Amino acid sequence: MNPRSSTLFHFTRGIDALKAILVEGFWPRYCLEDFSWYNTEIGHIAYPMVCFCDIPLSRINQHVAFYGEYGLGMSLEWGRKNGLNPVVYLSSTSPLTTSVRNVLTNIRPNTETHYYNGANDTNHIISYIKPLEGWLPILSSVPPPPVPKQFYQENEWRYVPNNAPVVPWVRRVDLDVNDNREQFNTQTKQHCMLRFEPSDVKYIFLRSDSEIPELVDYINSELGDCTVADMKILSSRIVSLESIRNDL
Repeated sequence: MNPRSSTLFHFTRGIDALKAILVEGFWPRYCLEDFSWYNTEIGHIAYPMVCFCDIPLSRINQHVAFYGEYGLGMSLEWGRKNGLNPVVYLSSTSPLTTSVRNVLTNIRPNTETHYYNGANDTNHIISYIKPLEGWLPILSSVPPPPVPKQFYQENEWRYVPNNAPVVPWVRRVDLDVNDNREQFNTQTKQHCMLRFEPSDVKYIFLRSDSEIPELVDYINSELGDCTVADMKILSSRIVSLESIRNDL
């Protein structure tokens, strides 16, 4: 069994969110990341991102149970072309973690000892770093307790906008204010959408067989910019987890 897939998977919790992706592309939203590996007092920081994974289909059941049973499988070539990159997982006792902490602690933007815009590059690098394990908060108006996660098992890839006219990161205390969260995410929708062509899609996942006709009708009625051939390609990519779960 291959330890990684040649497909980049993105899952969500509802069919409406899946439909929106098919029409508009992937929307980078501010996601809270456990930053306690650097400083326990900081807690969580949110970066605008879209997350994917390249776990093999044989491991997909556990993944969709947490992230949702609707999603897309995108070609690896598309991911590379659009700047996606695997995250770097850090062990808390690794010398690499110490080196990263030192860089963060000593960065001084726009000084003689650091090149211009060095702080922005450092921030972008950090947005692709995760601890091996940690706590995953779920955004809500009333935040529930964080969930413990073994992050390194997720084989995560990310798209994080860089040099876009949006806030590069947000502290949790600011993001948990609903109006702020909506404002931040509206900016990324205006400037940072991640687009794709029908030929880039390898899988479209639904929860059950009964939802397939609904999505086929949606593709035929709402994707007006696609050719008939492209609509047929997209429809042919639809599979239900219900029908393949016993084979995973």
